[in-house]
Amino acid sequence: MKSTSAVVVFSGGQDSTTCLIQAINDYESVHCVTFDYGQRHKLEIDIARHIAQKMSVKSHKVIDIRLLNDLAVSSLTRSNIDVPEYEPHEDGDIPNTFVPGRNIVFLTLASIYAYKVHANTVITGVCETDFSGYPDCRDEFIKALNNAVSLGMNKNMHFKTPLMWLTKAETWALADSMGKLDFISDETLTCYNGVKSHGCGKCDSCHLRNKGLNEYLSNKDEIQKSLHKKQTLAM
Repeated sequence: MKSTSAVVVFSGGQDSTTCLIQAINDYESVHCVTFDYGQRHKLEIDIARHIAQKMSVKSHKVIDIRLLNDLAVSSLTRSNIDVPEYEPHEDGDIPNTFVPGRNIVFLTLASIYAYKVHANTVITGVCETDFSGYPDCRDEFIKALNNAVSLGMNKNMHFKTPLMWLTKAETWALADSMGKLDFISDETLTCYNGVKSHGCGKCDSCHLRNKGLNEYLSNKDEIQKSLHKKQTLAM
């Protein structure tokens, strides 16, 4: 039996689209929230609109938060700061693509929208296993903000992070298990430089995405088993 309603923080990228497809399978009504913060890869907003329409979600709200662009200095908010090419980094290093406060704002506003549409669940595609080192993608942060939002709204909100402990290869496996691997590969935009599908091939986001896809395609059976094990343990 499907749960009632959920709001998906939706960028039109690989991770949030995977979360959206899963949510459509799990919830009776699914709402999407996309944020315009003046990001360099602004094409993602159009991609998000297209996918949300194609998936026939209950509602899709694009929220203007370009104030964040004025406050947060990052290569994703400043055209005069280059997006770096991928290179291995040490744990704790924060790349210049980090937008300070982004997920604090995203999840807080998504929760307000969830309150409006009578949803108790906010879904986000953040991940701590294969990620760029952003502090606001950590499980510890998500749980802390979840608690604060629930207290502040006097409502038991549930922040759901289906990808938190999955590798990128396992995220591709999840897409494939739902019959949407080609769709996510072809229709989403994850690239920091705003290039659809497989992207520029140089930025950190493209590296994670394409490396995960290649790993999955070269070892499908084992990665599907790994995904199934993690999903079983999470139940």
